[in-house]
Amino acid sequence: MDSTATDRFDTSRFEASRNRLASLAYRLLGSAADAEDAVQDTFLHWQAADRQQIKVPEAWLTKVVTNLCLDRLRSAQARRERTVGAWLPEPLLDGDPMLGPAATFEQRESVSLAVLTLMERLSPLERAVYVLREAFSYSHAEIAGILDITESASQQHLHRARRRITAARRGGGEVDLASARRIVEEFLAAATSGRTERLVALLTDDATAISDGAGLTERLLRYDTAQRVAAVARAGFKPTPAKRRLVGGTPAIHYAVVNGAPAILTVLGDQVVGSVTFDITGGKIATVRGIAAPTRLARLTEAWRQHEPDTPLIAQW
Repeated sequence: MDSTATDRFDTSRFEASRNRLASLAYRLLGSAADAEDAVQDTFLHWQAADRQQIKVPEAWLTKVVTNLCLDRLRSAQARRERTVGAWLPEPLLDGDPMLGPAATFEQRESVSLAVLTLMERLSPLERAVYVLREAFSYSHAEIAGILDITESASQQHLHRARRRITAARRGGGEVDLASARRIVEEFLAAATSGRTERLVALLTDDATAISDGAGLTERLLRYDTAQRVAAVARAGFKPTPAKRRLVGGTPAIHYAVVNGAPAILTVLGDQVVGSVTFDITGGKIATVRGIAAPTRLARLTEAWRQHEPDTPLIAQW
């Protein structure tokens, strides 16, 4: 095989792994843009390597992308950007290949916005072990080889990661999406009509709302208790001329599934200008996450443009 044919073959082998590498990087970084950068850097390493010496390409690529992600998590810039209270994961539309494996509950949970946020409390190594084990089912021996640690250390990191995530997790188990949609539709109807009492009834007593402030603030906006969340939702979802001027027109509001959770998307033309996701436990809303910073909605918008949406919940907000 001549060198050109060899390069094409090796590029094809990399491309066959691209989606898996991207879904691994996304779980580790919580950012689609950063995950894409990590995968591209992995490709450059692949091109520069003596590929004839690589016996198991999948294992080699996994090791490279994981360690590139760890370097990003440990960097001074990442520590500044990801300080507690200043960062939310980037939302992805249901069906995005970057969401990766979803055959088991653990795999689906590992890409939820709730768990991606909780993983910020872990050390980079704990996060890597948790993702490799829970989402990709690597053995501790394989994880040890990827991270250059002992099997015992891998087991300890996983134990600590599981304990920390379990301790901080709210609720548990999977939510029936049909029931969740009804709850979200009721929430939207109550919020847009200003019915505070109905909003409070849909929320858990310790409900929390978190917003990125459309990227205009350095820290996240956070509201606790059902009464405060209801007040914020009523103020935020009630349409006004000023809000329409802010988003640039009269958007539609659609129901969607984002990172496995029920969500509503505010869409202007073919541009997603806001994403609100809901964590539901015991038939009530426990957490509301609002993301409107354009840089964090780029991939979701790209996926939306290729998506056949249902009839909007509100055609003209």
